[in-house]
Amino acid sequence: MPEAPKETTMDEKNKKVLNLIEEVTENADEIQRKVLNEILSRNSNVEYLQRHGLNGATDRDSFKKLIPVIKYEDIEPDITRIANGDKSPILSSHPISEFLTSSGTSGGERKLMPTIEEDLDRRSMLYSLLMPVMSQFVPDLDQGKGMYFLFIKSEAKTPGGLLARPVLTSYYKSSHFTNPPFESYTKYTSPNETILCLDSYQSMYSQMLCGLYQHKEVLRVGAVFASGFIRAIKFLEKHWALLAHDIRVGSLNPQITDPSVRDAVGRIVKPDPQLADFIESECSKESWQGIIPRLWPNTKYIDVIVTGTMAQYIPTLDYYSNGLPLVCTMYGSSECYFGLNLNPICKPSEVTYTLIPTMGYFEFLPVQRNINGVTNSISMPKSLTEKEQQDLVELTDVKLGHEYELVITTYAGLYRYRVGDILRVAGFKNKAPQFSFVCRKNVVLSIDSDKTDEVELQNAVKNGVTHLQPFDTILVEYTSYADTTTIPGHYVLFWELSQNVSMKIPSSVFEDCCLAVEESLNSVYRQGRASDSIGPLEIKIVENGTFDKLMDFAISLGASINQYKTPRCVKYAPIVELLNSRVVSSYLSPKCPKYVSGQQWFNGNE
Repeated sequence: MPEAPKETTMDEKNKKVLNLIEEVTENADEIQRKVLNEILSRNSNVEYLQRHGLNGATDRDSFKKLIPVIKYEDIEPDITRIANGDKSPILSSHPISEFLTSSGTSGGERKLMPTIEEDLDRRSMLYSLLMPVMSQFVPDLDQGKGMYFLFIKSEAKTPGGLLARPVLTSYYKSSHFTNPPFESYTKYTSPNETILCLDSYQSMYSQMLCGLYQHKEVLRVGAVFASGFIRAIKFLEKHWALLAHDIRVGSLNPQITDPSVRDAVGRIVKPDPQLADFIESECSKESWQGIIPRLWPNTKYIDVIVTGTMAQYIPTLDYYSNGLPLVCTMYGSSECYFGLNLNPICKPSEVTYTLIPTMGYFEFLPVQRNINGVTNSISMPKSLTEKEQQDLVELTDVKLGHEYELVITTYAGLYRYRVGDILRVAGFKNKAPQFSFVCRKNVVLSIDSDKTDEVELQNAVKNGVTHLQPFDTILVEYTSYADTTTIPGHYVLFWELSQNVSMKIPSSVFEDCCLAVEESLNSVYRQGRASDSIGPLEIKIVENGTFDKLMDFAISLGASINQYKTPRCVKYAPIVELLNSRVVSSYLSPKCPKYVSGQQWFNGNE
């Protein structure tokens, strides 16, 4: 009788995945050539490529010579045709299965990204790499569960009948997520029904309740963004008494009316007075420092994005977690999933992502720096010359320490598309580069000739907040606005604060915050202040809960709760009005920041 096939162990599966990563990073350029060839071969008949004269060519040289580097506006007419029902091969020879929407956080403006059915396989493949990588650093993750707060948003349909929804909604509603091949790593505390509930309150409440019931099984916690996880902890802070009551009596709050959620949670809920006492004891304490390991004692790390603008949440996460590792696992967008962090237990400031060369074809537009700025604000060309388009750098040709804008070509029909992310080369895995995320290029403040990018603003705010430390006050959230209604125009920062003591903060301290922010901005800004083309920076303190209201407003405009990120610069008038309606006090910078001439700075004398 033949011997039964031996079951593959988790260690063997992990080793196979890690070997795959070694292989694709070692042969990155060869794989990139194959990916481009495959994309161009299968789409040789599409209107877009023929329009630009490619005529079936699949080599890199022809591609770089003939196909332009584009922004969304360049293909918007093609997108509109597809959305309106044109089924001819405009961008892709494979049918466009749906559109993935960008998050639309700063004014409701959403872009439609084409996707095809097989893209789900590529996304799932990248997800399948995450836990084998993580298990090299944190053992026995297959022995427990993950408590993740995940959400979907409602779907829209284009005039032609195609779904339009955020990429994570698409993924969470697919069988790849709801019915995955059994893996110990895919065990979560939240039943699928709670994640797929459209009502954000019911979804959050039921996910939190399930997470509390299974608190001893939880080995990892998280959300997509750091802000989303903190929102969950704030929700617990507000509703723990209701949750503890449900656990004590073994019932589900009547506010949870979704039948599928009630059924799913009902299979978990049971009377547990001892657990209820424990939750009430911990949550009623004056300090919530370390609340995560207190309630979920076996938690090994927090899985959230804390790069870019999310970095400002690190102190809050450290406070709630007593310094548990903050792990950023993956890098992706609505346009394409790109890569993963091969050293996930690094410091947040050291996070790098290795782009996996099978995901799409990647090119890199070198970023020029403005020498007039102390932090050298990023200066990006709106349109490129023919030579600049041909001189884009290949994946394996980027240089250590240099910065680039990511340009992608996808199987679904984006060709040389500027994603808008600025990346810095931080190292290499075999022959594949590893990138740190710098910022989104289109998030800037500008009054005159000055340009302040997202990273510079974050650093300046960080310096300004130091003046509040003696008063046991932290910055909960912030955004900015270029107010041009005054003459001259000036920067406005909206700050929401949390003060642990009832000590009054003198006005002079906030004025010092204003000046510290200005001192941290680049010399072009400070020159504008010296020449009176830019007015004094203003900090407006807003009521507690203001940024929750801002998120609710953005969601009402169509932003996804799962993808939402607080915009670091707001321009949309109703958002500015909302913020201004909740201002409790405001302060102006008391004097002009230091400034020396550009030539002196260039000579290194500043």
